[in-house]
Amino acid sequence: MSSPAATLTAPVAAPVAGTPAEAAAFTPRRALLDSLMPLLVDVGVPLVSYYVLKAAGLGTFGALAWSSVVPAVRTAWGVARDRRLNALAALMVSVNAVGLLLSLVAGDPRLMLLKDSAVSSTIGLVVLVTALRGRPMMTAGLRPWLTRGEAVKSAAWQRLSTESTAFRRAEVRFSAVWGAALVAECAVRAVGAYTLPVETMVWAGTVVLGVAMVLAFVVSGRIAVAPMERMIEDAAAEER
Repeated sequence: MSSPAATLTAPVAAPVAGTPAEAAAFTPRRALLDSLMPLLVDVGVPLVSYYVLKAAGLGTFGALAWSSVVPAVRTAWGVARDRRLNALAALMVSVNAVGLLLSLVAGDPRLMLLKDSAVSSTIGLVVLVTALRGRPMMTAGLRPWLTRGEAVKSAAWQRLSTESTAFRRAEVRFSAVWGAALVAECAVRAVGAYTLPVETMVWAGTVVLGVAMVLAFVVSGRIAVAPMERMIEDAAAEER
């Protein structure tokens, strides 16, 4: 199965709205759909593929291995298409590749499940470290959501990130919440990989991911996103 952390590597881009047409092209609904598509590919497709392959007579380990192909291809294609490998994508690809090789050598389906947890935990720890160092990695993905592609809000973000201590602390809190959620999700799935039947853990891992994401959205929204949005609105109003 693929790692949910792979969805974090999906490029998030928002055009700066220089004209009304450009502003209309970027909407929250479109941004939401663009962000959910990698999640569908990285989680939904492998889950369905696993059960289809099992029904076709493939063994548990083989079904787990082959169901990881689509997310791996998507990540590689994204890197080739954008012609750049950001730090998060590079980390995810490297850890995933090492985990997959170890799983193939061992031939253990539980190790294959644990591989996904290793990717999540590694990325979660890196996100936490960047937050503690004051250079939160998740900021790049959050900025387009809050600026909505508007030039005045982009300018407000730039000014606040330079001049406002409260704004920078909110940035750190956002990354810290998501880093902690990834690490916690990994810990739960790692325990499940060796205590629950493999067939159960294949779908249970998706449930754990969903719960972790909902909690991260709610907590980070309350303690980081909402305060940042208010500060951006106030700063943008001063610029207008």
